[in-house]
Amino acid sequence: MEASREIYWNVGHGIVTLLPMYLLAVFGLACMAIGLLKRIKVYKTGLPMNRKDQPGKRLLCTLQTALLQKRVTSPLLPGLFHGLFFWSFLILFIGTALIVLQADFTDLFWDIKFLEGSFYKLFSLVLDLAGILAVVLLIALLVRRFVILRHSINEDREQLFMHVLMLLILVTGFLIEGFRMAVTELGTPLASWSPVGLFIATIFSGAKEQSMLLLHKFTWWIHLLLVIGFIAAIPFTKFRHIVTTASNYFFKDLGPKGKLINLDLEDENKETFGAVAVTDLAWKDILDADACTTCERCQDRCPAYNTQKPLSPMQVVSQIGDAAFTKPDQNLIDKIGKDALWSCTTCGACQEICPASIEHVRKIVDLRRSLVLMEGEFPGDEVMTAMEQTEVNGNPLGMGYAGRGDWAADLEVPTLAENPEVDALYFVGCYGSFDKRNIRVAQSFVKLCKAAGIKLAILGKEEKCCGEPMRKMGNEYLYQTLAQENIELIKSYGIKHIVTTCPHCFNTLSKDYADLGLEGVAIDHYTVFLDELIAEGSLDIAADNFSCTYHDSCYLGRHNEIYEPPRSLLQHAGASLVEMERSGSEAFCCSAGGGRIMAEEKLGERINIKRAKMAADLDTGLLVSNCPFCLTMFEDGIKGAELENKLEPKDIAEILVERVKH
Repeated sequence: MEASREIYWNVGHGIVTLLPMYLLAVFGLACMAIGLLKRIKVYKTGLPMNRKDQPGKRLLCTLQTALLQKRVTSPLLPGLFHGLFFWSFLILFIGTALIVLQADFTDLFWDIKFLEGSFYKLFSLVLDLAGILAVVLLIALLVRRFVILRHSINEDREQLFMHVLMLLILVTGFLIEGFRMAVTELGTPLASWSPVGLFIATIFSGAKEQSMLLLHKFTWWIHLLLVIGFIAAIPFTKFRHIVTTASNYFFKDLGPKGKLINLDLEDENKETFGAVAVTDLAWKDILDADACTTCERCQDRCPAYNTQKPLSPMQVVSQIGDAAFTKPDQNLIDKIGKDALWSCTTCGACQEICPASIEHVRKIVDLRRSLVLMEGEFPGDEVMTAMEQTEVNGNPLGMGYAGRGDWAADLEVPTLAENPEVDALYFVGCYGSFDKRNIRVAQSFVKLCKAAGIKLAILGKEEKCCGEPMRKMGNEYLYQTLAQENIELIKSYGIKHIVTTCPHCFNTLSKDYADLGLEGVAIDHYTVFLDELIAEGSLDIAADNFSCTYHDSCYLGRHNEIYEPPRSLLQHAGASLVEMERSGSEAFCCSAGGGRIMAEEKLGERINIKRAKMAADLDTGLLVSNCPFCLTMFEDGIKGAELENKLEPKDIAEILVERVKH
């Protein structure tokens, strides 16, 4: 007899079984649909946002991310556990679907059976192994959450309910199989293809057949009710992330990465700017909250949270969701807390690690916009002073705009007004122009370009701050004013190539300025520019062995995914690079992003000191960066940690200029 089994064995395949089964299924699906529609209604209370472009790309991305669990699985063991659990549950779902397909459709209407022979043996084995793996992983995840991490059961009852319900579904499924096998397959060669079922059948082998029949039928209906309950519970419990997280993959930001929404400050119908209530946020922000799995990865990576600041990216998202579904008119700024909002460095670590593709930074900046534009409030007087100085002199350092090009006086670098016929415009930025420490970096870069035969020009006193720190701090008006002046100036000179030594300038000019009309201009960060010059043979660097560790600035690394060019430059210079534990896409922020370069760090441990200690622990003696903000923070952090005799901060340009062959 060919390997197979009777589907609906013992419970019958007539209307007595099928009618209540499908009625229950319809009931469960109806409950799920009603619950999801209610949540969608809440999403729609948010502002419009176009996330339906490129549907083919979005669908492909969703399938790849959801089915392959690309954002869930990571070096984190729980992530791997969750991925394996998802795949095992997916296999069980597919197996159940195949059973229904044969029993209630192909066999019933066309007398076609495919669950037989060798395929059935493989089918039975795979489902058994997937089922037992799911049980083991579910228990492991349960132990991790409630024993190892010691989450409060009273505060986390929903998670406990979800775990127990899924565990009961799996266990009753195995019991059904075991009871059936105890009567029909025990002692036959086919039994070995269902090892878990065989184990259970062996336990009950001494029981009476009538008892097995009763137990099987009772457990079968209990199992069905549990499954229907699971389906019905999806919108009303954290089970909903099965739907909402997958939806979030479809509606995710397709780029440019980390780009903010441009406010139309000329809109006469707009009475307020920024966000106060959930109705001021986009519908995607509310969906984000529903997609959150509270895995805590974002706050584990957050530099503010890790230095005892009152900011948890996970809590911000959760509080937005709580307000959306309970008190939509609630003041989010009061609910989240101003100190929490001002603590964000916009480093993007939370978004990089989030398995649900949640966009934390945009929400925080929108709330900051309301504080600044509508209330005139800043995290401190020093920030207000920096804003005022930028309005007057075009930089937050308070230096006179007329001296912006003085640093290049002895380098024979023309301004565009003097000579517009150059290879590239060097957009210096405020710190490269005025900060004594970073002036040395700007000078080093110019010398490297001269050695490569590149003709540079600067804007000199015509250049103004790119506006990035002001924008991230919430001052959209000042940002747009600065940006429009810079854009008109660049356009007037017909420049087609810009290079900058500041990742913040690079990110802003290459992404944000496009919304205000800067087009057709190639923007490079100097590490990419110099790496290309070396590769083509225009710049010759002599390797001189040294040891160092390298800090990936957030706005060059995570925001723009430029990781290799800086390391390539160090390799050309002869570096023996020792990576910090938090490097690459996992790099720990220096603390200057999000406009925090203008603010004093008064809460918790200073982020730059914590990062300086990470570097010092490697005993390389040299901390290399590619960003004027980072270099400034490390100079300060090393002094604050009293590590002057153990660690020296340097920019890549300074290292290269020491080794350039003339």
